[in-house]
Amino acid sequence: MKPSPFDYARPASLDLALATMAEHADSASLIAGGQSLVPLLNLRMAPSELIVDISRLLELREIRDLGDRVFLGAGLTHAMFEDGVAPDPGNGLMRKTAENIAYRAIRCHGTIGGSVAMADPAADWPAVLLALGAVAILRSEGAERRVTMNDLLVGTYETSLHQGEIIVGFEIAKLPPTARTSYIKFNKKVGAFATSLAVAVHGETTRVVIAGAGSRARILRKTSEALATGADAIACIGGDLDEIMSEPDAYLRQLHVTTITRAIGEVLGA
Repeated sequence: MKPSPFDYARPASLDLALATMAEHADSASLIAGGQSLVPLLNLRMAPSELIVDISRLLELREIRDLGDRVFLGAGLTHAMFEDGVAPDPGNGLMRKTAENIAYRAIRCHGTIGGSVAMADPAADWPAVLLALGAVAILRSEGAERRVTMNDLLVGTYETSLHQGEIIVGFEIAKLPPTARTSYIKFNKKVGAFATSLAVAVHGETTRVVIAGAGSRARILRKTSEALATGADAIACIGGDLDEIMSEPDAYLRQLHVTTITRAIGEVLGA
């Protein structure tokens, strides 16, 4: 299939992009890497009257060292993390994530901000940024706000972005050298979204996150608290999954238990 007819704009600056989105908020869609939007347009599942191309905005590829934190622009591609062009405040977690997203051709075009804005419940970056405690920086014409990843992710393909807003980047605290991370992904074939994805960060702050088990990536609260205090985190997985999974599925449940268990084992050095 081919997409419905649409107009195309490629603003020369972020301010122009924000102005364009403000003017056409009800009918415009942003495109950066286009790895998700283009297939949806071709299937006519995401009809838009105007496509606003922000892929060449250098402002969205900004990198700033803020001392104990790093600002990473939303337009940074997966390949930039894979190749070490973008810094990794997650002690190697972000690079490992990028290396395991789809195929190299997709990694060269897909962006970290586009992945979050798409909010696929099994996507890599929402889960990893949630585990790292990232804060998303959102801008609209004349305004800016900061939103935690937990508040930004709402449900399947749903975020708390307002009309006309663009994710311009993420602030992420640098993990101390002693912090340990793990990333366990199971997918049915290379290049596919994860069937189950578990991410763990263990150190001064401890979080265990699961993606693919519900409508969005979620922190496993009881499991994270147990891991942080040295209690039996494995024993808490089932209770957390009961709160997340809307439908009982023995195979998927066991798969999630396995990926989470492996992630916990990695950060504990087991």
